[in-house]
Amino acid sequence: MKTLLIVYHSGGVKTAQMAEAVARGAKTEEGVRVVVKRCAEAGAEDVLAADGLILGTPENFGYMSGMMKDFLERVFYACEGKVAGRPWALFVGAGQDGSGAVSSVERIVTGLRLKKVGEPVVVVRDLQPGQITALEELGATFAAGLALGVL
Repeated sequence: MKTLLIVYHSGGVKTAQMAEAVARGAKTEEGVRVVVKRCAEAGAEDVLAADGLILGTPENFGYMSGMMKDFLERVFYACEGKVAGRPWALFVGAGQDGSGAVSSVERIVTGLRLKKVGEPVVVVRDLQPGQITALEELGATFAAGLALGVL
């Protein structure tokens, strides 16, 4: 059985709702174990045990959240050279355009040599029904790719 790890931070409600939607979509795929953890609860052992990783962060001051940066710093050296080629994706709850949060996460994840799967799902301001659907599709598509061995 493949394992999909979803790690997110949410200081409010929106990014948590986004993580729930991604997980809901991912759980529709049989043969994939979905693990959802907040940044503060996740560690290198979780990343090393996962076959794929989806990260979620709010946009804070045009950057990823401090908790997401903390998570990435804590796991980086323990995972460096051990997770290369594993798929990853991103969702961002933004107040502006999300570009700073996206680029800051991508910059760090590039060092882990993870394989980017698709474009980030960025939700600016309020979460709309169509965006919830897009987040569910992100989870479902990612999980299906893991299950089929194409990611």
